[in-house]
Amino acid sequence: MSTYRILVVDDEEDLCEILQFNLETEGYQVDVAYSAEEALQKNISEYNLLLLDVMMGEISGFRMARTLRDNPKTARVPIIFLTAKDTENDKLTGFNIGADDYISKPFSIREVLARVKAVIRRAESLKVKDEAGQVLTYEKLEMQVSTKKVLLDGKEVPFTKKEFEILKLFLENKNRVFTREEMLSRVWSDEVVVLDRTIDVNITRLRKKIGEYGRNIVTRLGYGYCFES
Repeated sequence: MSTYRILVVDDEEDLCEILQFNLETEGYQVDVAYSAEEALQKNISEYNLLLLDVMMGEISGFRMARTLRDNPKTARVPIIFLTAKDTENDKLTGFNIGADDYISKPFSIREVLARVKAVIRRAESLKVKDEAGQVLTYEKLEMQVSTKKVLLDGKEVPFTKKEFEILKLFLENKNRVFTREEMLSRVWSDEVVVLDRTIDVNITRLRKKIGEYGRNIVTRLGYGYCFES
């Protein structure tokens, strides 16, 4: 059984030490970086999860996350924000960037461990469930399920895990309306906490990424969303 690799990025050395000790006690392989600049020197695609602080030096955690999400090689690496910025707007910013979870400081180590386990389990389950070679298409939009790639007019577009799962749900069920409750149960089944606007934020981001086909994702007021073909 392979050991999951986690990168902790935080400018508080004491906190990094505590997180590293507890995560390693749980069997994870943990590396630490004390700034986004230091973290970006590493091969991020090799990690199964990032624990990322928001308020750091010249490059904030939000800015680093945007950089990772814009790169197809790192777009799907799970990210959990650990931060004292705990307003609703801060959380929405984090999820809008593509965070998999958001934990406010101060936090309990037990909570962190539980959320780390949930995010990694969810990411790994996606790999197991993929049917080898499956391709979902709609006109010039193509989703390669086994390789986790989305192509628009032949060019790869970086997607987060949640965006990928939502689009896959739509392409597999064209013209079917999904309620918010159905989408939460299918896409966010292992989430500890899901904000009310999480679905809306992800849908907005998804529409932008698929260009002209964003119009196909239709809001049915009072019901939910569907992909019209």
